Amino acid sequence: MDLNFRQIRAFVTVAQLKSFTRAADLLHLSQPALTVQIRKLEESLKSRLLDRNSRSVALTRAGSDLLPALQRMLREADAIVVDAHAQSVGHIGTVRIAALPSFAASLLPDAILACRARNPGLRFVVRDAIADRVLALVRADEVDLGLAGGDVPEQDFDVLHRANDRLCVVHRADHPLARRRAIGLRDLVDLPLVLTDPATSVRALVDKAFRDIGCLPAVACEATYMMTAVAMVRAGLGVTILPESAREVRAEPGLKRRAIDDPALTRQIAIVKKRHRTLPPAAQAFLPVCVEAMGR
Repeated sequence: MDLNFRQIRAFVTVAQLKSFTRAADLLHLSQPALTVQIRKLEESLKSRLLDRNSRSVALTRAGSDLLPALQRMLREADAIVVDAHAQSVGHIGTVRIAALPSFAASLLPDAILACRARNPGLRFVVRDAIADRVLALVRADEVDLGLAGGDVPEQDFDVLHRANDRLCVVHRADHPLARRRAIGLRDLVDLPLVLTDPATSVRALVDKAFRDIGCLPAVACEATYMMTAVAMVRAGLGVTILPESAREVRAEPGLKRRAIDDPALTRQIAIVKKRHRTLPPAAQAFLPVCVEAMGR
């Protein structure tokens, strides 16, 4: 059986209006063309659906029995078309993004809020992870967008936007560094440092900066997440070096964040997608909002 939605719509419209003339006008068809559509539907169903004379149109018993099911089919088909169009323009759908923890906690909430204000039908799945894991999630197609730091292998990824994120030293308000007018990297050489895990993009940048001046950092503690590093600084275990964008520091009134006078301590961050992979419309709708948030 080969049911045609034009034929179904023709029958349902006549059944609802009880008039071939009005149905033909509504569907922008001639009455002979409308009659042909309904006759073909009846042939497919092997049932007469309408009784028609010069004055009236009435449903047959078969027509009455089939009408609710055919109306439901039309509603579902129309809903599919509407949903497909909404997805195609990014009004509905799911944005899957992996991001460094510092950005998952700082940049993304505001960006998501702004995007949902424009497109309330969007959902978001956020995977916060260290840099290597962010790229692995994009490469494995588990997310559509990645917000990563450090080097990005461009043979595997398309870089959609780049920005810079300066690193700063975070210390207690009563630390001797608070009395310095400026802080350079050499001022941190002999201090106990709370550094992030060696697999993080921040740690890679810090280690390279110390190597470039011929020194090794005095690592007192290591932590995977910035909130843990901040807690250790608050406890007096040392000072830490974190991105300027990290919100974890702002929640600690007893800690100070100071710029480090060293251009080497600037982390490159990037929004990436998998190479040769088309972004879903939902992710495409979120991208400019995310780029705008990175520029603030």
